[in-house]
Formats: sequence, C-alpha cells, structure tokens
Amino acid sequence: MIPVTEAVRIVVERTEPLGAERVALAEALGRVLASDVFADTDLPPFDRAQMDGYAVRSADVRETPARLRVVGEAAAGSGWRGTLQAGEAVRIMTGAPLPKGADSVQQVEVTREEEDGSVVSIERATEPGQFYITRASEIREGERVLEAGEEINAARMAVLASFGYASVPVRRRPRAAVLATGTELVQVGEKPGEDQIRDSNSYSLAAYAQLAGAVVERLPFAGDDPELLRREIEQAAARADMLVLSGGVSMGRYDFTKAALHALGAETFFERVALRPGKPTVFARLPRGTLVFGLPGNPVSVSVTFNLFARTALRVMQGVPRPEPFEERAVLARPAKGAAERASYLPAALSTDSDGRLLAEPLKWGGSSDFVAFARAAALVVVPAGVKLAEAGSVVKVVRLPG
Repeated sequence: MIPVTEAVRIVVERTEPLGAERVALAEALGRVLASDVFADTDLPPFDRAQMDGYAVRSADVRETPARLRVVGEAAAGSGWRGTLQAGEAVRIMTGAPLPKGADSVQQVEVTREEEDGSVVSIERATEPGQFYITRASEIREGERVLEAGEEINAARMAVLASFGYASVPVRRRPRAAVLATGTELVQVGEKPGEDQIRDSNSYSLAAYAQLAGAVVERLPFAGDDPELLRREIEQAAARADMLVLSGGVSMGRYDFTKAALHALGAETFFERVALRPGKPTVFARLPRGTLVFGLPGNPVSVSVTFNLFARTALRVMQGVPRPEPFEERAVLARPAKGAAERASYLPAALSTDSDGRLLAEPLKWGGSSDFVAFARAAALVVVPAGVKLAEAGSVVKVVRLPG
C-alpha cells in the first residue's frame, strides 16, 4: 500500500495537460483558460462619474451656496464634449465621462436647480477628485487580468467580454468513459431480482466527472465476463482520455479488472492505497495513453477515490495549476474513528459556529456501501493513519466534495 499523498503525487506526475482550442465566449463558462488574458484598454477608459449630480471646478464651490451656470449634460454613453470654464457646471449621470476642465462631482442631493434648470445652486463644497474614478485606476492597457489555469465563471465572463475576447483560448475538455462492472447490476429502470442491485456508480461517476469539466460517456455493463471487459476497455480507450471503472479491483475470484488491463499491456502505477474506504484502487495507463482508474465497487468508496484521484487527473488535463484535493482545517463537532494502517476519509457535514470557525460533523453511516448517508456529505474528514479516535474539538483536515 502507498499513502494517499503519494498516490496523488503519482497521479499528477503521470498525467499530461491536454491541448488548447478556442471557443466562443458564450460557450466558455466552466472551461479552463489555456493562456493569460490581457486588457486591451484602460479601465475605466475615461474619468467616470460615480453618481448623479454636477461636474464642477472645485475652485468655484469653495464658498457655498455657489450659483453656477449649467452649460450641458453628460450621460453614460453620451459625454459632454466642451471644456468647463469658471462659473460653469455640467449636469452628469452615473457612469458618464467627466468633462474637460472639471475636477470633481457634487451629488444631486445637495444641489438645487434654478431658473428652469439653467442655473444650479451647489449647497456643499467639493474636493478635487471627489465622486469620480480616474482613468486606468482599475486596470491599465496591457496588464494581465486573468491567468492560464483559471476556471471561467460568471464574473470572469464579464472580464473577458470587457476586453474584447469574443473567442477564448481554453484547454480541451477531457473525454471520460465510465464503466460499471458486475453481474449483480441491473439498469435503473429495472426491478432488481434476488441478489441484484441497481447501478448507481456509473451515474455518480458521470456526475463527478462532469463537475470536473469532462465530457462523459457511460458505457454498457461489462458484467463479470473477462473477455467482454477487455474488449470494452480497448474500444473505450480508442476515444477517451480517461476510463473510470467501478468494481472488479479487489482480490476476489470475479475481480477481473486488473487482469484485463494486464492483457491490454497497461502500465500500472499503483493498485492499493492506504485509504479507508478505497484501498483497492488501481491507476494505470494503456499503450495509447488513455489513463485508467479502477475504483472499488462500493458506492462511497467510488465517490471518495474518484474525488481524490480521478478528479485530480482531470484537473491536470485542463491545466489547473493546483490540481490536488484542496485541504482546509476544521474543528470536529464530534469524535471520528480512524484506522491503524490507513488514512480515513469520512463523510461529514459542514457548518460554522458563532466565532466563524469551520465545523465538521462526521455523519453516522454504515460503511462504504451506505450511499444514502453519504448523500448528505459536504466534505471528507481526514483522520491520519494510526489515529484510532479523533476527539471532538480537535482540529482536522477536510476536503470539500464538489457540487
């Protein structure tokens, strides 16, 4: 067995980023940038009013009330093109360019128009620079605004649009194929017979892979037929960057995954991890370069191992700078049992206390097949190997689950 940290390191080391492509901005949400993004203009591109009011020369309103002649109006998208002279004011709206000659804005709440709007009385003095944002105070033309490896979210869509990125350089989405094995499995729409269960793993794996940015194909069941399993793996490898199998990786008589990989000439990097749940986890690479993760068949083990290892590989493929599972620290709300030789990754709910501390409450669950309890988990509490019991109130590492 190898430690979880070593297994993650091997996954990162043996996985290569995929190539880049350009997509339309409207299709870029959730994609990962393949190159840096630079500003093609100053932001703001002009001195910009922060509120409705009047653009003035501060020297004209040192003594108030000051009566100024209104010589024009500036609105967002329609500025006033003259130059403000002594004794003049320009009516201005939020977002409008500050007229030449003005050095401050006074808010409309402390002004009063007179003589049918041709004169304004300014009731309060201004300071130079008041109530407007200077040109390039946020970003200068040529500055880097986003970095390669950042995932494009809604806020970053606005940045890309503002700087003219009608098409965006992104990493190609990984193609992931998901395959559940076992003669005990039936389709979701079928009634399980005696000794049978419905397939749940291929659905959870497909969902996790999609959340990690992959394009997913769910393959038909392979059953416990070694030759069928070998053929399905071989065919999927021809069109996928990653193949994720569940079941068939233990030491039992009907566990054929490792034998099928060996027959196909796969290079195996590890096949047992000091992890609870999820010890019999296989990571390999087929001759064509397709990565293979053989995960345990129990639903909770599938979720834990996918998010520790397969998700990490998918993030590497997309050029994410820190693809490893992100660990935070939390205070245990109640005790968590560990194991002598393996690190335990236990499902937990998260909350915060009145002091703002992150709290992790291990869920009551019946083991690696208890997917109903696991459905309430927001994170995994990490209990190091050799710690039999992590006490309530102790500080532990937690890994958040996606979605």
